[in-house]
Amino acid sequence: MSDNVKDLERDNLLHYDLTWKIIKAFYTVYNTLGYGFLEKVYENAMVMELQRMGLLVSQQQPVTVYYYGHIVGRYNSDLQVENCVIVENKTADFLCPEDEYQLINYLKATNIEVGLLLNFGKRPQFKRKVFNNKNKPLLNKF
Repeated sequence: MSDNVKDLERDNLLHYDLTWKIIKAFYTVYNTLGYGFLEKVYENAMVMELQRMGLLVSQQQPVTVYYYGHIVGRYNSDLQVENCVIVENKTADFLCPEDEYQLINYLKATNIEVGLLLNFGKRPQFKRKVFNNKNKPLLNKF
């Protein structure tokens, strides 16, 4: 693949450079700690690794779900990086569709458009999700 094609792909992915750094941190944490810890251990290690990379990261940020202007749910996202990527951590044997829907719903309920689902399971895996703000329902605007 030519450098021009790689640059074009990179330009078309929202927050490409940032998500690449987060994925790099994910593999660093996974390769250092291995498999078998609770989610919170990996969450804390990810915070340390991302901060070591010079990134702004916050844990357990509130996600509020509105329906016709009324709060119908409150959740916390595991991590938010640079206020523009939500990171949801899992420690399952494999990622399932429900995990992906959870992340997409966090994106729907916030102004953040990019999310990463990181699985610290027996085999490391990740999924990148995008939900553009222009496609978000006006659930909190009624």
